[in-house]
This record gives sequence, C-alpha cells and structure tokens, in this order.
Amino acid sequence: MAIQPIRLFGDPVLRTPAEPVVDFDKELRKLVKDLTDTMMDAPGAGLAAPQIGVGLRVFTYYVDDQLGHLINPELDLGGETDEEGEEGCLSFPGLTFPTPRAIRAVAKGFTMHGEPVTIEGTDLMARCFQHETDHLDGVLFIDRLDAKQRKLAMKAIREAEWSGLSAPVVKISPHATQGRAL
Repeated sequence: MAIQPIRLFGDPVLRTPAEPVVDFDKELRKLVKDLTDTMMDAPGAGLAAPQIGVGLRVFTYYVDDQLGHLINPELDLGGETDEEGEEGCLSFPGLTFPTPRAIRAVAKGFTMHGEPVTIEGTDLMARCFQHETDHLDGVLFIDRLDAKQRKLAMKAIREAEWSGLSAPVVKISPHATQGRAL
C-alpha cells in the first residue's frame, strides 16, 4: 500500500487547476494505485490527484461497490435540475454541507493505460464525478454552496481541529507541470 497524506483546505494545491496527463506510463499507474489506496484507507467515495499534492487530471472513485479511475475527465451534465444533497470532502475532514449538483453526469476520459472510457452516473456517482472534476479545476465543494451555507461552512472550518495546520511539504512530480504548483 502507498497511502499518501491528504492535503487539507488552505493548501494552495487545492486551488490550482491540474494539468492534463500526457504520459500514460508506469508513474501514472503508480499514481492511480496511490490514489486508490489512500481513498480506500480514508475511506472516501473519491479522491483527486491534487488532494495528494499531484497537479495532474486524475481521480479515483469507489461508489456503489464500483471502484475505478478516470484520467483527463470531461463531464456532460444531464438536463435534470440540480439536486441538493449532503456532500463532504477528504480535504475537509468531518464536515458536510448541502451542495447542489446535477443528478446525472456522463464522464469521458481515459484509463491509466490510455484507453478511452465513458462512464454514466446518477445520484451519488454523478455527484462524485462532479466533485472530483471540480478538484481538478481548482474548485472546492464549498464554492458551490449558497451564501448562507458557505458562511456556516467557513465558521465550521475555522473551528475544526485541523484548521490552521501547516501545509505538508510539496513533492516534485516526475511529470511536466509547465511551472504550475503541485
């Protein structure tokens, strides 16, 4: 197992858009394994590479007994109205807030071997795809909250025992990052 420390709210890597994966190599397969091991250990429904300090467009998921990953995801959200549901994040330990999301999402991307894949999800799976893709864009679930809930979230964050902890040391990725933070 290669369990990695999960970056917490306040770490700049969580606000930095991730770079597309260009090399489908051994290092990428190791990253997917590290993400999967870390997500399962946490435990969580999903984990994006920036959450372990890697600025690449990769996430893993474990929803409804389906374990998988997606590289360079693109989302197509269903036409249904947004649904508000409790949502949390491993980068905000112990906190959940009602967050609006599309009920349906189609995620297109690649496997760690570079094979194209399309995955359709509804309800929790759709929520997971949207949440993790947001991470890859430097967007956090608290950004999706209405003003009242965001105010409550910020208060809860300030009062959380993990709030204000120093950010972990940033490791250098073997992948080209075009000068972006990892």
